[in-house]
Amino acid sequence: MQTLLRHYSFSLAFTAFCFVLAGWYGWASTGSVTATLGILWIVFVLSILEVSLSFDNAVVNATVLREMDPVWQQRFLTIGILIAVFGMRIVFPIAIVSIAANVGPIEAIDLSLNNPERYEEIVAGAHIGIAGFGGAFLAMVGLTFFFDEEKDVHWIKALESGISRFSSVPAVEIGSVLALVYGISTLLSGADQVTFLTAAILGLITFIGVNALGAIIEQREARKKAAGEIVRSGLGGFLYLEVLDASFSFDGVIGAFALSNNMVIIALGLSVGAMFVRSMTIHLVKAGTLNHYRYLEHGAFWAIIVLGVIMLVSARYHIPETITGLIGAVLIGLSFWWSLRHNRRELASPPD
Repeated sequence: MQTLLRHYSFSLAFTAFCFVLAGWYGWASTGSVTATLGILWIVFVLSILEVSLSFDNAVVNATVLREMDPVWQQRFLTIGILIAVFGMRIVFPIAIVSIAANVGPIEAIDLSLNNPERYEEIVAGAHIGIAGFGGAFLAMVGLTFFFDEEKDVHWIKALESGISRFSSVPAVEIGSVLALVYGISTLLSGADQVTFLTAAILGLITFIGVNALGAIIEQREARKKAAGEIVRSGLGGFLYLEVLDASFSFDGVIGAFALSNNMVIIALGLSVGAMFVRSMTIHLVKAGTLNHYRYLEHGAFWAIIVLGVIMLVSARYHIPETITGLIGAVLIGLSFWWSLRHNRRELASPPD
């Protein structure tokens, strides 16, 4: 219990602060106890939605962080979370409105506070581009984990070992995502098709660019290490995690408008959820959970692939965020249970 409190104490304090702020905002803007309680309820639901959609994000963050230098781990968990909370949950929607409506940031903020219906309409109108970019990036993240020649631990053995055999084919992940993107684009028409294809290609380029930067940095550090120098950089991993977190945030930000079109309420609710994702990431890294639960990251990466595909398909068909979160939770839950079963079998097996 003390360990859990240590990992989650800041998130709990941040949650209390956000709910106090939401209560003050609700009373100041409505003057009604009932309306204020309604606002607090929406903030609570949004925070739960964000956590449920982002647990796989925490697992993947932990997968990357455990290989990073402690200095860069701390930078991601401090600077990175500020970018995640304030950048993606507040600045990102305002930036979308500024670009889509061709207005300045101040006007976009004024629009979000004084004309929330129009603000929601503009953000929703940018969904096709967001779906293309985020879906392509997340699909690449998930597929790259499974298209790995050196991967020798398989959860869904028949499927994962079959995928692994094709990992020697050059750019097989990119080809798979491009084929999926093209197939979905044929369901769209006119400007929507161009927007979707352009955004998806930019998502692929971003994934390739971030990984290329990481590879260049790793090569440079390998040379320094061979020369006896101290290696301290994790910039490539840091940038990768920031883009990854941004891609995960897209569906939460867009889905939040199903509950409220008030930007203050949305920002408070999603920020609480984002802070708990940070705490979950720290817990997974410090407790060594991924090492103990053998298939947990497999479930998370399958959830990422599903989320990526759902985001791409959502350019044509509306898919409720509840379904997205439920599928991710089921996959991670099954991988966790499978890991427990594996551990029990290992303990029951007599030593050689």
